[in-house]
Amino acid sequence: MTQTASIFLSLSIALLSGLLLSRLAKKAKLPAVTAYLISGVLIGPFVLGAIGIPGIGITAEQIESFGLISDLALGFIAFAMGNEFRLAQLKKIGKQATVIGVVQALFTTVIVDVALIGLHFLMPDKLSLSAAIVLASVATATAPAATLMVVKQYKAKGPVTDVLLPVVALDDAVGLVVFAISFGVAKSVSTGAVDVLSVILEPLLEVVLSLGLGFIMGLLFTLCEKYFHSRSKRMAVSVTFVMMTVAISSLRFDVGGIHIGFSSLLACMMLGTVFCNMCEVSEELMERADRWTTPILILFFVISGAELELSVFADWAVVVAGIVYILSRSVGKYYGANISAKMTNSDPSIVKYLGITLLPQAGVALGMAIKAMELGPDGAIVRNITLFAVLIYEIVGPFLTKIALTKAGDIKEEGRTNAREEHLAKKAQA
Repeated sequence: MTQTASIFLSLSIALLSGLLLSRLAKKAKLPAVTAYLISGVLIGPFVLGAIGIPGIGITAEQIESFGLISDLALGFIAFAMGNEFRLAQLKKIGKQATVIGVVQALFTTVIVDVALIGLHFLMPDKLSLSAAIVLASVATATAPAATLMVVKQYKAKGPVTDVLLPVVALDDAVGLVVFAISFGVAKSVSTGAVDVLSVILEPLLEVVLSLGLGFIMGLLFTLCEKYFHSRSKRMAVSVTFVMMTVAISSLRFDVGGIHIGFSSLLACMMLGTVFCNMCEVSEELMERADRWTTPILILFFVISGAELELSVFADWAVVVAGIVYILSRSVGKYYGANISAKMTNSDPSIVKYLGITLLPQAGVALGMAIKAMELGPDGAIVRNITLFAVLIYEIVGPFLTKIALTKAGDIKEEGRTNAREEHLAKKAQA
């Protein structure tokens, strides 16, 4: 079997396994995203992929070649989240979402810092001070993909959902800055030298340049869309600009000793924000984009499940530190959201349930963990503990998000419809 045939067969099996397992998840009243992740684990390198039979599972080598799908999926996820920053919506919740997004992220960092630095003194040979500092900043990140999928699957709508998506988007922007600063401090602790450029200037440049790139691409997208009138071509223009923004975001430069890079999440989010506020027919295009990207998003989560490394359970130190990390981060997210929601006089349901919906963690956190590998052995510890936490959060987090949104009244099970039954009913009437 050729390499191309093997890749396509593996992708088709990944897509089919995710779809089939989602049917079982529905009967168990679990979110579909949880089923996709579990199916990824089952066909991944540690289960079926370990057999070595082409097309039966996904091997570690194949996962590396699937990076293109993950990058594109995250681009569309961020683009869709830009829809939550319409000016009309921001006038209602802009201040509220900003305060909650910033406060809960910083509160979580402090709580995890205290817990892990304390653990460092108990087992200094297993968890260094540098690793503890970096892990606390990784804790800020929330998984926009899992959260958005739960919201879309159950058509969640209400006060908690209205605040949740902007908060998740802001959360990652704050997280990038906090991580860059903490990473610079950790390097200083390890080497004894303080690099002001890497601690302060580079993270701020990344955020500003990413938002600037997204703004320019959004203007060009809005201008270009006006020249096409058919639905199919306008849909193609949407896909083109998301792909182009993801591509440009991957570029890296060195200018006078300063490392200049972009965040594809922030850039694509700004792309969506500008387009939604400037294009009169943006809502229709956003809905069509959601339908087009569904198979890509399913593959993204199945591949994400396959990337989860079960081998991290073999090291007791990683398990102990991972448990402390998970518990302290959960406390930080819940009470950080709770306190900041009270500060902004938010709806009682937001105060009570928002923090639970912020628990999922994946792509952004893993990206931070990969960057942390520059710390050497300390970076490897950060990566393993992050992998352990992501494995738990990605399987449990979406389920908890569904429960929280249901109890808040944003998910109404009776309101869901069956597209196949609707079509058959219309056909019978005709």
